[in-house]
Amino acid sequence: MRLAGVSGKGKGGSPITTRKANVPDLRPDLVEREFKARGPNKLWVADITYVRTRKGFVYTAFVTDVYSRRIVGWALSDSMRTEALPLQALNQAIVSAEETTGLIHHSDHGSQYVSVVYNQRLSQHGIAASTGTVGDSYDNALAENVNGPS
Repeated sequence: MRLAGVSGKGKGGSPITTRKANVPDLRPDLVEREFKARGPNKLWVADITYVRTRKGFVYTAFVTDVYSRRIVGWALSDSMRTEALPLQALNQAIVSAEETTGLIHHSDHGSQYVSVVYNQRLSQHGIAASTGTVGDSYDNALAENVNGPS
């Protein structure tokens, strides 16, 4: 097979859902692994995961309210593009919230969460962006727990 330039189809790897942004992420860690909130819509955590299907992968973005432990926004797409996935989940969460001023939105350092359009939406609604340490899933443990291991 090697001489003929032919190879068998591989099992296929898992997709990478956190892609490093091209710009430095200057958002502070406002949570510091204290996943507690005094009431609803005080602290949200967000993450992206995937589901393998026969035709490839489907990506899911969740926004979870830390106080209620409920998913307040979600989106499903065959693309991880900011506008197609996490921004839709964020928009759904914002619509479901009565008040967002002073709310903290905690996520990983993925390019979708660092993007200008995503952070503009947070700012428009008085939501403070927060992130943990690069490459440390414990810094976004609640969101990782909702999504399960990737």
